Amino acid sequence: MSVPAPDFAAVLREAVTARGLSLERIRDHLARRGVSVSLATLSYWQTGRSRPERRASMAAVSCLEEVLSLAPGALSSLLGPAVRGSRRQTGLSELWPTPSVIDDVVGGVDTRWDARLTRISQHDRVAVGPDRGERSYVSRQVLRAEEDGPDRWVVILHLDEHDRPLPSIRPLHNCRLGRVVTRPSDGLLVAELLFRAPLRRGQTVITEHELVNSAPYPLATNYSRKFRRPVHEYVLEVTFGVVPRSCRRVVQEADGGRRSVGVRVDEGGSVLGVALRFGPGCYGFEWTW
Repeated sequence: MSVPAPDFAAVLREAVTARGLSLERIRDHLARRGVSVSLATLSYWQTGRSRPERRASMAAVSCLEEVLSLAPGALSSLLGPAVRGSRRQTGLSELWPTPSVIDDVVGGVDTRWDARLTRISQHDRVAVGPDRGERSYVSRQVLRAEEDGPDRWVVILHLDEHDRPLPSIRPLHNCRLGRVVTRPSDGLLVAELLFRAPLRRGQTVITEHELVNSAPYPLATNYSRKFRRPVHEYVLEVTFGVVPRSCRRVVQEADGGRRSVGVRVDEGGSVLGVALRFGPGCYGFEWTW
């Protein structure tokens, strides 16, 4: 009879109980060591709703081992090689300008399966109206489970302009809406798209959802997709109701390197970008009117 491998959340809970420390005390101990972790994040780690994945979070885990009088690696070794720091992966929030804010909002949804889903294909269709406003974004993704259990995909939307309304999110195919967390003051929307059933290892799923703005539509000037994990194929299509004066394809690597090249809007009023084996990084278009 095989014995189940220890679980990060379970070991963390047992260690917290054994030390008799409240989460507030643990947070204070970490702060004295120069590590900032919110109470919500500690709670989600302890219950298994999310796992440490960013570099800063992994540093916090090392300090947690010290605070909880655990042997070095007692917690970090349970996170698996995919989470512990592959050069081809980044944390959920590392590609955004304010990672701590992203982490806090993302903590309100279940991200435990994110690292177990391989991105096979992502196709984004962006519609810009004749008034130059952002109308909608339709996203289709093909995902493959690398172990039994994944049952959701987490969508993160960040608006540069924090004074405009957040779009509404609509599941279109093979999914339904789970928890939705919004923080309009930071231009953030995070949502769970729940699959019809949990996936088995090796099983693939195609989901599609739409983000829709309401009138008056915000001025459209750019669109980019952030990939913290590699994707085999990414397709980005932007259709314009009126042709912009200029348009550029912009690619940013995870290390901060940025490339920009001018592109032509075709006769149908759209631009198309295709990236193969891309990420981590950001891929998108920006344009001027």
